Amino acid sequence: MTRRTAIALAGSAVASLALAPDQASAQDGFKFGLTPVFLSNDLELLAVLRAYLTEAIGEPVELVSRRTYQEITALLVAGQLHAAWICGYPYVQFRSDLDLVATPSWHGKPLYQSYLIAAADRPAAQWEELKGDIHAFSDPDSNSGFLVTRALLAENGLKPEGFFARSFYTYGHRNVIRAVAAGLAQSGSVDGYVWDVMREMEPDLVNQTRIVRRSEWLGFPPVASSKALAGDPRLARLKDALTAMDRHEQGRKVLALLRLDGFLATEPGLFDAIAAKVDAVRRFG
Repeated sequence: MTRRTAIALAGSAVASLALAPDQASAQDGFKFGLTPVFLSNDLELLAVLRAYLTEAIGEPVELVSRRTYQEITALLVAGQLHAAWICGYPYVQFRSDLDLVATPSWHGKPLYQSYLIAAADRPAAQWEELKGDIHAFSDPDSNSGFLVTRALLAENGLKPEGFFARSFYTYGHRNVIRAVAAGLAQSGSVDGYVWDVMREMEPDLVNQTRIVRRSEWLGFPPVASSKALAGDPRLARLKDALTAMDRHEQGRKVLALLRLDGFLATEPGLFDAIAAKVDAVRRFG
């Protein structure tokens, strides 16, 4: 996503949100964006998260969701959201415009993997055996649901349109799993955290798929804020609320629903490996 695209998307998204034309203000309340990297639209989870953040920040929190990563990222970069839980790919694309707030910890580390998956009964042992597939990606701005596979192909002198017979976007990691399980796609690129957690929550669905390839460990999708709002004291309270979540009863409820250990203060360098994949794709063209 280019800077021009981000600003254009911000304009249209702002109109739909009826926000102020410049940036989020105190009168708007605190706006926290959620992209499809968010595990679930479960009403209990959303209610508990909103209640916890509202108490910690000291004013009502509005959870803002959109269908695509682009829409939320555009609003965030333009300062129309105070913070958002985004993906590592858009974070590195707009690192000069964004501040890290906190990064989730999963199994003790702020890291996760991308999985290439196929039907459970498929004998493919290597990713190369997925050549000619109809392939499901999550989102064009997803690290685990697109970039990792795109970079893997680029490193081997390939592009998706030459390797796969056809590919499409499902705009959700759950939807990638559903597409492969239902036979709408022969393979897919998916967030390993989502696949693993869904295997606990919906084993009948996820067990219809299998992992063909796991990527290296990469920076977990972070919570970020716009540098344009860097002086807002509520962002410091948000960071404190996230990094102390495991020490509060309401926070532990949120973490239990998300299957996360907590949130950590991390440095931008955590996402250098993702930035390297962006560079590899750009160099290949």
